[in-house]
Amino acid sequence: MSSDDPKGIAPPLVELPISTADRGFYHGFSRQVTIPAKIIVTLIILWAIFFPVSANETLSAANSTIISSFAGWYVYLVAALIAICAILAIFPQTGSLRIGYAGEKPEFSRLSWFAMLFGAGIGIGLLTYSTGEPLSHFSENPDIIRGAVQAQSWDAVRPAFVYTFLHWGFAAWGTYALVGLAIGYVAYRRDLPLTIRSALVPLFGKTMSGFGGHVVDVVAVVATILGVAVTMGLGVEQFVVGLSRVGLGDWLLNPDGSSSLPAIALALAILVGASTLSALSGVGKGIKWLSNLNLGLSFLLLLLFAIMGAGLFALKLLGQGIADYIGHFIPLSLTLFSDESPVGEQLVAWQLDWSVFYWAWWIAFSPFVGMFIARISRGRTIREYIFGVVLVPSLVCFIWMTLLGGTAIALELNGSAGGTIVNATMADQLYATLAVILDPGTAFAVSGMIVVLLMTYLVTSTDSAILIVNTINGAGDTEGEHRKHILFWGAALAAVVGSMLVLGGIEAIRITMIIGALPFSFVVALMAISIVKAICYDLIRKHQGVPTTAVGVAADKK
Repeated sequence: MSSDDPKGIAPPLVELPISTADRGFYHGFSRQVTIPAKIIVTLIILWAIFFPVSANETLSAANSTIISSFAGWYVYLVAALIAICAILAIFPQTGSLRIGYAGEKPEFSRLSWFAMLFGAGIGIGLLTYSTGEPLSHFSENPDIIRGAVQAQSWDAVRPAFVYTFLHWGFAAWGTYALVGLAIGYVAYRRDLPLTIRSALVPLFGKTMSGFGGHVVDVVAVVATILGVAVTMGLGVEQFVVGLSRVGLGDWLLNPDGSSSLPAIALALAILVGASTLSALSGVGKGIKWLSNLNLGLSFLLLLLFAIMGAGLFALKLLGQGIADYIGHFIPLSLTLFSDESPVGEQLVAWQLDWSVFYWAWWIAFSPFVGMFIARISRGRTIREYIFGVVLVPSLVCFIWMTLLGGTAIALELNGSAGGTIVNATMADQLYATLAVILDPGTAFAVSGMIVVLLMTYLVTSTDSAILIVNTINGAGDTEGEHRKHILFWGAALAAVVGSMLVLGGIEAIRITMIIGALPFSFVVALMAISIVKAICYDLIRKHQGVPTTAVGVAADKK
């Protein structure tokens, strides 16, 4: 059917020209995206370094006004993303559509695909929060604030894991899945560039070639840098504590347990230097070796806790936690606390510190993780894609949290820890747990293994994020001559993390990321509308016999 037939529906747009420089320093790059993104990130760094008082005051004001004003937006947006994913997967007409051409086979086996999903965007967070988050909710969560259960009691254990699962379950992976689907669907069915703006073409058409598309990609780059900065900040803090645990000296930590300035400089020099070198080498044997090492060491750590930790207790927690999480998922996902009473003020503060922070973090991280997931998911049906991306990594997170976090809580409840775990800093709680369940020599060795694991996770995730940023700047080109720009983004990441850690610790990075994620959250909302429109229109095209893929459009023109 002809695209200009007034009674029919036009075929999809299968071309999106994006101007890139044909020579010079920005050869192969979109200057309209790369230069503004570099300027914005540089200004953030200079602001934090040269105007620390102003930066600190602004961040504090933002934390109490801007963030709280948009708390409802984050909560309801993420709930909507999960609902859209569920609908697209469940309905036969939408679930059977393929991310690619009709009959196209997946590039990777299911086992390899699941392994790569496991490594996407969760490694550092799981190491830091594996004991830290369950212990925090064990001491304070909405049930404790309301007075329904007593803090650090047996009754506080189940709600502690319900809220942990809330943050590391469907919300995180539903956000990633939606962004990845919106990108991959148009990239692999319609041959559009593998970049963020392409996901909005079903809504805005060829206008995404111009100014609007440039803005979308700039916002995505800045959000990615700030999202990765949070991950790096967490990793740096735990890396430094680990170096202290293996005997590199007390100079690494301040009296309050935070990382000292020389320690931050040392950690960033090691981690970002290695990440930049890794990115410069491309995705070669070294990266694959590091990824395999990540999985191997992670499995060893999990096995260690299953044998030496509270394995049976964790298994019980896993079953209870999943049942409680599924049973309370809808009300928990839609709850927005009000500060109309003293108890309400505490609930609002808890939600801002935890749920709103996480929703913003997942949104800021979604350009990086979403593009990565899109790149490895070509050829899968929408149903298989959503179930695989949402359910499998969520289950891995639940198992990880209950084994490590459950062991830490069990040690506190039975008196073995004597407060040494729950009273440690979050960056130190995993090491403190090992010190209780293992003899000193073994604890020393395993702590050293965690330091190595942190380093490999940081190197691979930061390296991948830099390459994704370059892909966005390069209008979707993953093979261009982008080496010199890798050095800039590696240095920029180190400067963002270092300046914010010195300025106000991990809290300053958290607040900066939440603010930086806000513009991209509106892009994500548009991506959700766009993918629904793209799929619905393709179903209509299919019914009317109109091509729905780039190959079909090309054949129709002949």
